[in-house]
Parts: sequence; structure tokens; C-alpha cells
Amino acid sequence: MTEVASRRSIDEMLNEARSRLRRLSPREAAAAVADGAVLVDIRPQAQRRLEGEVPGALIIERNVLEWRLDPVSPHRIPQASDHDVRVIIFCSQGYTSSLAAASLQELGLTRAADLAGGYQAWDRAGLPTTQGGRDPDA
Repeated sequence: MTEVASRRSIDEMLNEARSRLRRLSPREAAAAVADGAVLVDIRPQAQRRLEGEVPGALIIERNVLEWRLDPVSPHRIPQASDHDVRVIIFCSQGYTSSLAAASLQELGLTRAADLAGGYQAWDRAGLPTTQGGRDPDA
């Protein structure tokens, strides 16, 4: 039987991920998008249908995120032009997005960040939203 080298709780994983991320407030994220950053919604379609969406955000569900944003992946999206692309990931409340942004940093996307508080914080900040549920972007 193989012994586990180290065990961490999800809270420890989350804290470690966030320690190396730039977490943006909704207003900072909106300003970054206006300056050319790519805003990426990783929530599943059912959650987006229930909560709503951010106009202009790319929809890339969590299970394919790294393949779509890795600049050397044959499955990348056009916006994943190089490792210097600035992406801001968000989920519903800002937990899954922290782990996802940290994963992108491990791929070399050093400017990957996440939206603190997620979609719910964006909505509470009074920033634009729309009815949700559209299909993910290719």
C-alpha cells in the first residue's frame, strides 16, 4: 500500500491557491475587462440559468477550462493566444474560481486571477447581468 505523502484539507488548498492569486473586486474586474482582460464564467449551465450571466463573459465550464485556455492545446479558444493573456475566472461565490485560476497559473498563465465573491458579488455590486443559460463557448 502506498503511503500518502501529505494530506491537506480543502481550506488549506484554497488558502494556498489564493496566496498566489490576485483576487479582484467586481469593479476591478470590470475595469480590467474594459482594458482587455478576458472574463471567464466557469459555472455549469444550470447554475447560470438560475443566477444569470455577465454580458460578454466567455462561458467555459470548469471541466474543460485548462484545455480551452492553454495556448499550446489543440482545443484552445482563439483568446488563448499566449501565456501572457490576462484572464479573470469567476464562479458563483469565488471558491471554485480560486482553485481554477491557480490551476491556470500552473499552466504558465501567470496573469490568471479570480473574481472575489464570484457572480454573486458582481450582481450585488450592481454591475450588468443578463438572463443566463446559454451554451458554453466553443
